[in-house]
Amino acid sequence: MATIIAGHFQLQETALDVCEAFKAAGFAAGRVTNFFNNPPGQHNVIPTGGDRAESPGAKQTPQAVAKGEVTGAAIGAAAGAAAIPLAGPLGPVLGGLVGAHVGSLYSFSEMKEKNESGPPPRHSGMMVAVAVDEGQEARAIELMRQQGAEKIERAQGLIENGDWKDFDPLSVPQFV
Repeated sequence: MATIIAGHFQLQETALDVCEAFKAAGFAAGRVTNFFNNPPGQHNVIPTGGDRAESPGAKQTPQAVAKGEVTGAAIGAAAGAAAIPLAGPLGPVLGGLVGAHVGSLYSFSEMKEKNESGPPPRHSGMMVAVAVDEGQEARAIELMRQQGAEKIERAQGLIENGDWKDFDPLSVPQFV
């Protein structure tokens, strides 16, 4: 494994120019690569497509929806009971059903907010990566900055013949 310095760029043309700049600066051509990193959820990491078999917060879904439904049904039934003079005996039943539905929808919004914590995903876009030898890291970082990299990260991995063999799009980036 080698230390890899990777920079994020918006345009493919820019990424190609950056690769040429690294080669012109003396970095071995087979240890420099560029590629497009797909948006989160679109990496086809698993056989059925996507990044994960189950969303990170999916385990909490049944409990959260049930809690929302029960709470909504209770509030809806109470409101329906108060409306018996207008709606008749079906008021509490209809109020409970509508309340359960609204409560389940509300629980989804609560889960989304709670599950957005954690490290931010790596952004999509063009990446240029170079495997560096000892003593080349600072020079590679400076060259990435000179070339206009939006973000620069450090990783451990293997770049062979211009291909980052063990790149993990789901790993948490270690920004420089």
